[in-house]
Amino acid sequence: MDEPDLVNRDPQELNSHVKVAFEDVLGEPESARSIDCVWINSYKCFTCGKNCMYKFLSTVCGICIALGWGCEFAYLAFCHVWCCTPGMRCYSLNLGILQKCWGTCLTCFLVPLCEACSVCFSKAPFMNK
Repeated sequence: MDEPDLVNRDPQELNSHVKVAFEDVLGEPESARSIDCVWINSYKCFTCGKNCMYKFLSTVCGICIALGWGCEFAYLAFCHVWCCTPGMRCYSLNLGILQKCWGTCLTCFLVPLCEACSVCFSKAPFMNK
């Protein structure tokens, strides 16, 4: 079994929209500024709170949720392998017969009719202009 990449944990960038930094949430305009120590400590509290809460929640819930999603995707794969794909193959085989019948009908009836119409219209006086 492959080991997870501990450096790049989102190689497919599935959650690039979740990247949230202090600057993405809080910003003071030039006209309204707090003192520097408030801004610096707010940054530290925001970052620490966000990181601690994420680590706490992922520690408490992450393994159970990962197990649940693993089971969900295993069930989905099972359904596709044992139900959906064979069902679609059966449907496709049955429609193959209908496709042959329809093609034969078109070849027998519609092709001669179109050829006859093309001969008739090629001799029509309004086509020779």
